Amino acid sequence: MYIVVEGIDTCGKSTQIELLAKAYPQAVITKEPGATELGSKIRELVLYSDDLCPVTELLLFLADRSNHVSAVIKPNLGRLIISDRSLISGMAYALASKKFDFDWLERLNRFAMQDIMPDAIILFKIKEETLNERLGEKTHDVIEQRGIQYMLNVQEQLEYVAATLEIPTLLIHAEESIESIHEIIDNYIKGRL
Repeated sequence: MYIVVEGIDTCGKSTQIELLAKAYPQAVITKEPGATELGSKIRELVLYSDDLCPVTELLLFLADRSNHVSAVIKPNLGRLIISDRSLISGMAYALASKKFDFDWLERLNRFAMQDIMPDAIILFKIKEETLNERLGEKTHDVIEQRGIQYMLNVQEQLEYVAATLEIPTLLIHAEESIESIHEIIDNYIKGRL
């Protein structure tokens, strides 16, 4: 089963993925971008270059996605795969730029995904006040520097993409305790295995 964990920065994805890695040691834990050598280079380019136009950014993410599917997802189909981000994020961030059409993005992403789609999405949602607090506690990459309203728009787009693609989705409220969130996710995964 291929499960993707989605949500904007500071929502708690990384903490929960660490807990899932301990709870499911047999699982393949991966991420986009950055799970492969090429992906690491693309991640650096996208997160720390301030001169990328939206088209270049989109194409870099698609290149990483295609490589990630070939190198990590395809060889492990049949196992439990838990990925920090996926095409859901890719499409949501592109839609938030207001420069791309949904249907066109879906076609490009299905091409990059080689028609392999996630079996389920665990989607974190964070309130504006909490996002503001958490962003104030860290240094910002180029994407986070676009501001709170941009991040909240991405969050709306994440929900829209998941619903439109009709992939089963567990919505997580990021303000809950780490323990209760882990229990909810763990029960969801066990129920789908």
